[in-house]
Amino acid sequence: MNDKLKPLVVWHGGQVSREDRQALLGHQPLTIWFTGLSAAGKSTLAYALESELIAAGRACCVLDGDNVRHGLNRNLGFSAEDRAENIRRVAEVAHLMNDAGLIVLAAFISPFRADRELAREIIGPEQFREVFVSTSLAVCEARDPKGLYCKARSGAVPEFTGISSPYEAPENPHLALDTGLLSSAEAIAQLKGLLGLAA
Repeated sequence: MNDKLKPLVVWHGGQVSREDRQALLGHQPLTIWFTGLSAAGKSTLAYALESELIAAGRACCVLDGDNVRHGLNRNLGFSAEDRAENIRRVAEVAHLMNDAGLIVLAAFISPFRADRELAREIIGPEQFREVFVSTSLAVCEARDPKGLYCKARSGAVPEFTGISSPYEAPENPHLALDTGLLSSAEAIAQLKGLLGLAA
């Protein structure tokens, strides 16, 4: 926060605690942070898991990288600075959603370890679960559902993760899933295990 604004902004606490909401909803609010290359399967897994959780009576929501850039982060580009701000804003939203009792499924390339570490700090280590969708560049590029890898190779898309901009893989993720090797059902079973749910 701008130092000049600090005296003007005061945090207001409510009468309902996070524990109250957790008791109401019957589950622990968590953020499952999916990271990996474009076309690795992050959003596909997040939406499939959301469907499973809703069917099981868990209140949850997907925050998808492309969708967030249509609104909240529409003013950000893909420089390292803008990527960092993109992740910071999303982490703040996830934190608020966790406070409201929701399980958040965040699907973002989030290529830099420092940005993901900041997200973990904002959300809180006790709520944050990092899932590395470790699908290889070769598989992701072969899929190329949006044609972005082709454009990146031609130079039409600058600063594209995995081609002209680096991806820093997690060193100790809570879970690693390679969608080039695992079926959707196998991956979802592992994600439900991470959440402590029966597969």
